[in-house]
Amino acid sequence: IYCGYCPQGHAIASGLKNQHGGDFWVINVHAGGFAAPGGGDPDYRTSFGTAIDNQADPCGYPAGDVNRRVFAGLQQTGQNGCVANTAMSRGDWGNAVGQVLADSSYVNVAVEAQVDEQSRELRVITQYYYTATAGVSTNKLNIALLQNNIEGPQSGSTGNPSNVLPNGNYNHQHMLRHLITGQWGQDITNTAMGSTATDTFY
Repeated sequence: IYCGYCPQGHAIASGLKNQHGGDFWVINVHAGGFAAPGGGDPDYRTSFGTAIDNQADPCGYPAGDVNRRVFAGLQQTGQNGCVANTAMSRGDWGNAVGQVLADSSYVNVAVEAQVDEQSRELRVITQYYYTATAGVSTNKLNIALLQNNIEGPQSGSTGNPSNVLPNGNYNHQHMLRHLITGQWGQDITNTAMGSTATDTFY
């Protein structure tokens, strides 16, 4: 919320979403020093987001990573010889997304979410089917719970004017709230062609 260039990062990520549709998902993580609230501002941090931020090891903000993967030559750099792990500067996100979308896809995944309004319980049903054998013995299934339309403060909001509300507050989108399958996802250990399974998460 105190990162002056983060709204520009939000606009870039939303542009990639518009460009790639259902092949690309945005998860906005509030972490690091600029996310620590002061003066009664809201705290949008999560333990999951902090762990992702620590793993990405950015040299500055905004930073982003794609599939928690290292893209050689695209890692963010900074002062004092800082070289990030998976974190990249906003100008490199599109390059990384293009590389991932060029990879072969060997598994189809379907997801359905159901909300019981009385119990306030969320049930997520997933099904996967391998159309070819994966090149690795284990894949990870990650399910993230995001929230849109959260009104709050944001420095540099003019960098993304479409998210500025009439009262001057910022309309936060794609905010990470929870990782339903845990920090690093659920293991899928049968990655051979024809492998399939259906799971339910609460």
